[in-house]
Order: sequence, then C-alpha cells, then structure tokens
Amino acid sequence: MTLAQLRILVAVAEQGGFTAAAEVTGMSQPAVSRAVATLERELGAALFVRHRDGIALTEAGRRALDRARETLRHFDLIRADVAAASGQITGELRLASLPSATGTLVARLLRAFTDRYPQVRVRLFEGVDDDIREWLRRGAAEVGVVTLPAPGLHTAHLSTHDMVAVMPAGHPLAGRAAVRLPDLAGQPFILTTAGCRPLIMGAALTAGVPLDIAFEASGPSAILEMVAAGLGISIVPTLGLPADLGAVVTRPLHPGMTRSLALAVPSLTDCAPTARAFLDELAALTKP
Repeated sequence: MTLAQLRILVAVAEQGGFTAAAEVTGMSQPAVSRAVATLERELGAALFVRHRDGIALTEAGRRALDRARETLRHFDLIRADVAAASGQITGELRLASLPSATGTLVARLLRAFTDRYPQVRVRLFEGVDDDIREWLRRGAAEVGVVTLPAPGLHTAHLSTHDMVAVMPAGHPLAGRAAVRLPDLAGQPFILTTAGCRPLIMGAALTAGVPLDIAFEASGPSAILEMVAAGLGISIVPTLGLPADLGAVVTRPLHPGMTRSLALAVPSLTDCAPTARAFLDELAALTKP
C-alpha cells in the first residue's frame, strides 16, 4: 500500500468516478483503475461497487476512505510542520463556511490572512452546520464556521447576532413592535434544517410553545421566499439578511434570541499550521 494509492482512492471517492479522478490526478483512467484494483487485492476487499450510473463505496470502502484521509492528513502535516518550524506557513487551507457568514464575516478575515500568507492556497466551500461538522470530523476541512455550542471542537468566537421573526408584510404579527414566542402558536411555521434549528426548537420548548411546522428548508434565501409566498412565518438570523426584503418584514423577538458563530478546528494541538495561523489572524483582528 502506497501514499499514491491512498490519494487515488480519495480522488475516486470525492470525484465520483475513475475518469474524473484521472483528470484531477493527472493520470490516465486505466492507471487509476489499476491502482484501485491493486489496493483492493492488497486489502482483500472490494472498495467500490461499479454500476451503470457510476460507482458507490462499499462499507469496506467507507472505512478505508476515512483511514486514507487521516493518513494523508498526517503525512501532509509533516511537511507543513517542518516548514512552520522555520517560520514558513505554506500549503493549503481548506475552509468551510456557512453561506450567511462567507461575505459578512469570513471575507474580511480571508483578506487579512491571504495578505499575510500569500503562499498559502485557500479552498473555500460552503455547507450547512451539520455538513461542516462532518467535514471537520473526517478531515475534509481544517477550519469551519459553526454554530455554538460545538462540543468536541476547539472554537474561537466569531460573531453573535440577533434572531428575528420574519413574516409577509400583510401578516397580523407585522403590526407589532416585537413578537413573542407564544404569538407563534398555531401559525404555520417554516423551520430551518441548518444550525439554528436546535436554538429555535430549544427556545420554543422552554417557552412551552408547540410550533406548527408546515415546511422545512435549509437556506435563509429559501425560507424568505417561502415566507414571501405566504406559506408561513419563521425565525432567522439577522446575519446575511438582504437589505431589501421585498414583501417580507422582520420583527424583533421578545425576549431576545441570539446566535453565536465560531471558527472551529477538531483539535488545536493537532491542527495544520495553516489552520492555526488562520485562528491567530482572527485573534489579531478582534484584539481590543
């Protein structure tokens, strides 16, 4: 078993096929297929199921993939740690962000980081909170923006912002200065499937308010469009809300509800130098 085989295994799994993996690795498709076949013989198990629509990992393949990613991450850390010991921060930073945080919070931090470390290649990708935690767990991302609390992760506070009720402009609650959670009882509610979900459900449970969940959606934009269409009301974070909400209005909650975001790494003592430097940049920008 070689590191090259492990990198090919990861490429095939992430790209969803041998041809696409060949393109990103710079190899021929037959060479990629042979490498995977050799690895399967060495391990004594099939790693992929081939079918007409593509490939899928077997259970053995999923376990091998997790170990391959872990092995490659530690191997890449050797080079990065040696460079960091001589004062050089090099390599790649894989950063996962919530869509609402990318432009509002992460962009400024990225600008400062890339100015300081122009030799570091940053790969930014977005997902919902559960996606980001999973990417951090399996090493697909070194740093991620997550909703607090985040047990099992080392976090650095990024932002705290208000949650607000959103409703169509003609809704009866739109005429109030603030909305209380009991006001939501009996109203069709559009619940997020993203990181704010536990916060909203926990607050409703504490207040003894049974939410009438009519629809669920992952992104703020989808929720706002559904609210504008008159399908229900919702609670969303103020972070990332567009300046022009069209037919949707917001009202503060009483008592207030806030969401806190943080930069997270699986472990501060075992993270890549690029990830540690990114956290240091956050600390420098937020220093009083």
